[in-house]
Amino acid sequence: MIERFFPEFMSFFFPQIHVDIDWTHKHEFLDKELQKILPKAASGRGYVDKLVKVWLQDGIDVWLLIHIEVQSQVESVFAERMYIYNYRIFDLHKHPVIGLAVLADDDSEWRPSSYTYQRWGFRLELEFPIIKLLDYAEQWPVLEKSSNPFAVVVMAHLKALETRRYPQTRLHWKIEIVKGLYARGWSRAQVWQLFRFLDWVMQLPERFELRFERAVQEIEEAEKMRYVTSLERRAIDRGMKQGIEQGIEQGIEQGIEQGIEQGTRNSILEILAARFHTIPNELATRIALITDLAQLKALLRQAAVAHSLESFEHWVEQGGSNLMSVKN
Repeated sequence: MIERFFPEFMSFFFPQIHVDIDWTHKHEFLDKELQKILPKAASGRGYVDKLVKVWLQDGIDVWLLIHIEVQSQVESVFAERMYIYNYRIFDLHKHPVIGLAVLADDDSEWRPSSYTYQRWGFRLELEFPIIKLLDYAEQWPVLEKSSNPFAVVVMAHLKALETRRYPQTRLHWKIEIVKGLYARGWSRAQVWQLFRFLDWVMQLPERFELRFERAVQEIEEAEKMRYVTSLERRAIDRGMKQGIEQGIEQGIEQGIEQGIEQGTRNSILEILAARFHTIPNELATRIALITDLAQLKALLRQAAVAHSLESFEHWVEQGGSNLMSVKN
């Protein structure tokens, strides 16, 4: 979500910084470079790191780096880690590094915002801005009216925390947030991106999920918009059903395999159409000719996350051929 809506992220959480950034210069995520200086992620870690290169608005031809830390659990060494990452990034790039922290934990009292140590007249101190997502609970009416996508992100996060043990209540709020998605007048691509996030962060048990999907279908009929998130999640299931039908005539094993392939192809095309509205005939034909199931599954995932149709087509040309060469 940060990568997809970075200007909106800065505008929502750090508006004073947003004003100082020259958005006519394209910002650049440096995650690969960030991984060079950070320790290998431990399994189940509760934070996400982003490093972004941005340009300033004041006319000076320089740039600075913004290090964003999203922390979802209380951690005693969090402030120390912010300091360590800051000097390591500076040492690598020799440019100013601004550390920003988004605290997504459930402890309202935990608010680390500085790191310091001193001895014998020496003193070192790092202060960094923090955003506490729990604070937005008191601004719910404002979130409901906001046109910024991160208002929905925060709403989904807050209700996910609040309803961890109450699936019935989570179902209610998930439906309410979806209604707000469709009512804001966003593009289909924006709605789809936010829907994916909402569907992931507010997962429901199967019996509640079925009720949720029925509610979404009713909302979409009223708003004349299509539901696409379930296509991504259920592509293989649908393919297996088609395969079983074909298996009556072709043999169960062969039919299921062919059905999965066709179902996956259909899902790729449906997701692309929902996100980007049109699909070039050449691209559709190329997808129709792919018979390797592993490659089709990879294409399905890429269709769900590609930033543009052009990037998806490029991935088909580059990534698709790489997949085939690995398989061979």
